[in-house]
Amino acid sequence: MTPAVPKLVAVVGGGRMGAGIAQVFAVAGSAVCLVERDPATAAAARDRVAMGLRRAAEKGVLDEPSDAVLERLRLVDEVGGLSADTDVVIEAVPEDAALKIQVLAAAERAVGEQTVLASNTSSLSITGLADGLQRPERFLGMHFFNPVPASRLVEIVSSPSTAGSARDAARSWVAALGKSEVVVRDSPGFATSRLGVLLGLEAIRMLEEDVADAASIDRAMELGYRHPMGPLRSTDLVGLDVRLAIAEHLHRELGERFAPPRLLRDKVARGELGRKTGQGFFSWEAS
Repeated sequence: MTPAVPKLVAVVGGGRMGAGIAQVFAVAGSAVCLVERDPATAAAARDRVAMGLRRAAEKGVLDEPSDAVLERLRLVDEVGGLSADTDVVIEAVPEDAALKIQVLAAAERAVGEQTVLASNTSSLSITGLADGLQRPERFLGMHFFNPVPASRLVEIVSSPSTAGSARDAARSWVAALGKSEVVVRDSPGFATSRLGVLLGLEAIRMLEEDVADAASIDRAMELGYRHPMGPLRSTDLVGLDVRLAIAEHLHRELGERFAPPRLLRDKVARGELGRKTGQGFFSWEAS
């Protein structure tokens, strides 16, 4: 039987990741409720989804008019406004454990007992986030990748409390989106962040030590190991501030091999955060 998308999805946080998650579910046919607190950030979130849909239409990968897909998106200004019949809530707020716990607990109070709660965290402990919930068996990680519409992978992260039914539902939804999943148990950095950050940090150290320039380091991985994107350009896309925060978390949890290089700290301090600021390890002014 062909997997079905959830009828009603809520996404909390309309930044680049949240907007991308909202977009792919809306394209697949779900009604999507996107939560943003104030009118300005809500309008910006809607614009991100609309732009993503226009780009998909221009590439010929959208099966219906972008305006028709956008009509499936509804904006609300607080988590308490979510419907009890929501199938899944995916939080995509910044990587701050206290904030995520607060958002997830509020979402749990608003929705029904059958609703699956998911975090898009790339590194924070799913077990730790579940501590603030009354129904931790309905909670797991659904780690999407940037850019969400183009990325094929979703990392599903189970805590010891996660019920098999919640995990199976998440796997089915990922399949219905036309993506692939890997299922991992909760551990620092899961599988993808742990490997991706380690490679990225070593590439930054090589640049710091003048082993080669940024383009050459990236080209070595793209051509030599068939990576679709080199680790430095990938860091620019993720955001140097995001990569630094994840590295600091993994450094605390796993030790010195995840110590952030000085070059990364300096660039973040200067506001060179990658694509979103126009400058990281590469210049993005024209992108």
